[in-house]
Amino acid sequence: MPSILLVEDDEALARNLTQFLTAEGFSVKHGSGQRAGMQLFLSDSFDCVLLDLTLGDGNGFSLCKAIREFSQVPVIFLTASAEESCTVAGFEVGGDDYISKPFRPRELVARIQNVLRRRTPETPKLLKCRSITADPSKGLVTKNGKEVFLSALEYRLLLLFLSNKGAVLSRDRLADELWTFSGEFIGDNTLNVYIKRLRDKIEDDPQNPEILKTVRGLGYKAVDE
Repeated sequence: MPSILLVEDDEALARNLTQFLTAEGFSVKHGSGQRAGMQLFLSDSFDCVLLDLTLGDGNGFSLCKAIREFSQVPVIFLTASAEESCTVAGFEVGGDDYISKPFRPRELVARIQNVLRRRTPETPKLLKCRSITADPSKGLVTKNGKEVFLSALEYRLLLLFLSNKGAVLSRDRLADELWTFSGEFIGDNTLNVYIKRLRDKIEDDPQNPEILKTVRGLGYKAVDE
């Protein structure tokens, strides 16, 4: 049974789509906004994402971009906008298809089946850095084989670093990514707290980090082995 993540803030439309897609043989989980959608995506495995562009706590472009940091799951944008610029932007951030509202439910099913046929099954990619391993398909992080328990924001931060090993990530980018995920403003002090908490959980000696390095004046990076 193909699993669908539906991110849509129109509750009536989400309810009707969920009922229809379930009747068509899909398993559907619904998130009402950007933050809820990302939390569901990180906590489960999906075959396709249906993503509204306009969300109460963000937008579909940002969520698709965040998903593409570590997954190639098919993404279909749902939108009331028929402007060419929106379509182009959707493909540029990694979308696979685009359907304008209002749409016929059976057309949506056909588009879902089409992207599923085009995609080869995605082999879950383990993200590793020294003693740390993250399995995005299971939402699991281990250190030397033992599970490490992270908060949702700590987990998002770790995935961002492991997906960009060796690259320096600026404090502004990290704050923007966490803001996109949480829907709440992330200031310098808050970012410092999350970096410290993450180091406390993944480093042998958090005061002398060997995995998550500070690059003075630029930001942070996960070491590239």
